Amino acid sequence: MNKFEEGFRISDSVEVGNGKMVLFSGPCAVESYDICAQIAETLIAICSELDIQYVFKASFDKANRTSVDSFRSVGFEAALDVLAKIKANYHVPIVTDIHEPYQASPVSEVADALQIPAYLCRQTDLLVAAGNTGKTVKIKRGQFMAAEDMEYAVNKVKSTGNEKVCLTERGVSFGYHNLVVDMRSLPVMRQFAPVIFDVTHSVQQPGGLNGKSGGQREFAPYLARAAAATGVDGFFIETHPDPSKALSDGPNLIPLDKMKGFMKMLKTGFEYGNNLDNTIL
Repeated sequence: MNKFEEGFRISDSVEVGNGKMVLFSGPCAVESYDICAQIAETLIAICSELDIQYVFKASFDKANRTSVDSFRSVGFEAALDVLAKIKANYHVPIVTDIHEPYQASPVSEVADALQIPAYLCRQTDLLVAAGNTGKTVKIKRGQFMAAEDMEYAVNKVKSTGNEKVCLTERGVSFGYHNLVVDMRSLPVMRQFAPVIFDVTHSVQQPGGLNGKSGGQREFAPYLARAAAATGVDGFFIETHPDPSKALSDGPNLIPLDKMKGFMKMLKTGFEYGNNLDNTIL
């Protein structure tokens, strides 16, 4: 099966699709500067030791929470200000989600990569607005989308002249409140663009916890290892110093103190998966 032809730079320090592992990681949502700083500092040290490229991730707004009563944001300007400070103080590129076309331009002034949520991966105006910023566009595969159909989402962004697109696998709906990862989707989507495996949301149970999403964190190592061995370009992992107190997606988050061991495991699997000969058939 063919593979995308060229990688690209997200920032001066990070290139995706060049054979070197990339980690997109941070808290699910911007809760405070202190929590973001603690996570960024810890992950920078881990990635430096393991020779992994790193992009800090946190959502400035969680617009797709199950319940209207769930935490969404500390505020548009306040959250972007936190991300800007993390970028300036720790010299790391930033990825964050956008949900509406008008957000693309102001968010791109801070973020190096714009993430398109899975539910919105078919939204042409959103994809085009993201592409028009010239920043990297990281599209999550919809829970309802065939892997081969993600080519059209990639092409919507590239129609703007922006070639910096990557795809993210996060599982597909398998009945109510359940997701399943079809590992065949990784090489299929990797024909069109670099592919990132979303460890966190692949073990999510959407809306499965009485008005909020549950999760099965205990399965994260198994799915992550399988994706690494299949061959991907990086990983998306949300983490928190105390997932039980996280304001969003706590049941899916990898505890921050477990991230070093988790990344050591994935680095080994990544190197194995990306050195396999996949042209034997």
